[in-house]
Amino acid sequence: MTTLAQDKPRAYGVGELNELPVIASHVIFEGCAVGDNGAGLARKLVAADPFLGFAKERCDNSTGAASDRNVKLWERGKIEIDVTGVASADDVGQTVYASDDNTFTLTSTGNSAIGKVARWVSGTRCVVYFEGVQLRSL
Repeated sequence: MTTLAQDKPRAYGVGELNELPVIASHVIFEGCAVGDNGAGLARKLVAADPFLGFAKERCDNSTGAASDRNVKLWERGKIEIDVTGVASADDVGQTVYASDDNTFTLTSTGNSAIGKVARWVSGTRCVVYFEGVQLRSL
């Protein structure tokens, strides 16, 4: 899959919302996996970023400085997405990783852990229980 260039509404289960500051000159699209840039600011997830959640709506900080805008995000919940490597109900419980804001896989190397397969739907489609790093247990 390719990184998002427009909003992508996704199906979510009940979750928890938060608002976090965004890096300068950046647009985060609805449905985008959001990562921490290493300085506590949100951006479209890049492989190995700490995962913060999924953008609830678009946040356009394209003309702003760092922290001028906050992204509203789901930081915990369930989401239905395609995950490369998922093939059957036997994959329930497997850890899911993101390699960018719109590419999800069972491959851990160099990627960001986002959650676990909660239910297999069909093919590579599944429901993933996700948690941002700010909510995970120690």
